[in-house]
Amino acid sequence: MISFELTDEQRLVQQAAREFADREIIPRARANDRNEHFDLELVAKLAKVGFLGSIVSEKYGGRGIDYRTYALIVEEVGRGDSSARTVVSVQTSLVCSSIERWGSEDQKREWLPRLCSGEALGCFALTEPGSGSDAAKLATRATPTESGWRINGQKQWISMGNYAKVALVFAQTDPSLRHRGLAAFLVPTDSEGFSSTSVHGKLGLRASDTAELFLDGVDVPDSAQLGEVGEGFKIAMSALDSGRFSVAAGCVGICQGCVDASVAYSTEREQFDRPLASFQLVQEMIADMVVETHAARALVWRAAWLKDMDRPNTTETSVAKLFATEASVRSANSAIQVHGGAGYVDEYPVERYLRDARVTTLYEGTSQIQKLIIGRAVTGVNAMT
Repeated sequence: MISFELTDEQRLVQQAAREFADREIIPRARANDRNEHFDLELVAKLAKVGFLGSIVSEKYGGRGIDYRTYALIVEEVGRGDSSARTVVSVQTSLVCSSIERWGSEDQKREWLPRLCSGEALGCFALTEPGSGSDAAKLATRATPTESGWRINGQKQWISMGNYAKVALVFAQTDPSLRHRGLAAFLVPTDSEGFSSTSVHGKLGLRASDTAELFLDGVDVPDSAQLGEVGEGFKIAMSALDSGRFSVAAGCVGICQGCVDASVAYSTEREQFDRPLASFQLVQEMIADMVVETHAARALVWRAAWLKDMDRPNTTETSVAKLFATEASVRSANSAIQVHGGAGYVDEYPVERYLRDARVTTLYEGTSQIQKLIIGRAVTGVNAMT
């Protein structure tokens, strides 16, 4: 039975995350956004309070918390700044969770403590210039050598790719096998032949590092392979189940931030000798934001409950990701409308919320891909093949 009551411990974590966001994230969000500054000092602070790798077992340096508690953390970080939330999501949901689930004991002990402590950052290298939603059609190749594998290829839109010390790289070993030929590798970014370049000019997430990666004859030993050949697609999809969850939770934070900002502005700003909040259509917009925030949070918590029960949750996670991301765009758009002209500049956070929210409907599976996943689950018909 899903409970909407938080435990005392969860309330303490929630309060701590809220205070951290108010104290450490929000005061620097505007400047970091304006300057496209990837804030390593903030990353270190996120690590110090245990927000990186928090769902990882304590034996590997994590906090071993449940997914509901993780959602509370991610929501508050997302309310502060989605660029900071991206660090938590990629490090924890995509990289750490993949290593803990699929890695050997040696791989876990080599990488997880460093990732959880923030000593090392990781990136998730799946998307390519010619392969986005069709994850089985990778052009990056992994060719067997006498001592391991040689990887050649290019990756695009990789968060933290310029700062990561390890890249979780997906490559095709046999194109004729499509998804059954995919393999995953933990590639140290200081490997010979590995390079990256920054992506600039983004609409949102300007304070998040985004990279294009190049692997030109990168040699890795057999011990770098995560799982077995043919398991790469499963590893990617399981990582995305976790990643989509954290994106959804972060978008609940955007929705809540839009509500908070709109209530504050509309009760202080006056027009026609009365506060904006006294106008019915303004209240309608705020009420819509509140409803969508509550609905998105409930869907995230439902997915969290299934994850904590170790029950299948791919469909429910897609439902949460689809609704929460689209709701964050709608909420941010309405919040700008409540703020009027003031909402169009970065004196208030709502214009950044809108820019940052927009990409969440694209990455880790577009809204259209989420609909196809949901449709496949309820009809039994796969529209993607």
